[in-house]
Amino acid sequence: MSRATNNVAARARHHKVLKGAKGYRGAKSRLYKTAKEAVDRSLVYAFRDRKARKRDYRKLWIMRINAAARLHGMSYSAFIAGLKQSQIEVNRKVLAEMAVNDAEGFRQLAETVKQAAG
Repeated sequence: MSRATNNVAARARHHKVLKGAKGYRGAKSRLYKTAKEAVDRSLVYAFRDRKARKRDYRKLWIMRINAAARLHGMSYSAFIAGLKQSQIEVNRKVLAEMAVNDAEGFRQLAETVKQAAG
């Protein structure tokens, strides 16, 4: 009886890893062992940074809202508290977009918040 090998599956596995390492520098794109290490590490970074991206965007939105709120004489926390008091439900992404592209709309919102605060 002939010896059974797993050449087809092994070659496919190697090909998949080397395809994932395309564009890497030097041995990392050519040698299976180093390519596998690099690809595995890159997948870990990708997983981690998909989570971090959400945090980074929220931080950016908060900075933009804070800057726009301060132009209207209030802090970020006072602005958000005023929105909650006025029962205006607008998320931070939309508020940041308004702060950058719709200054007049943000001004009206800030006036509403100031009136609600007293």
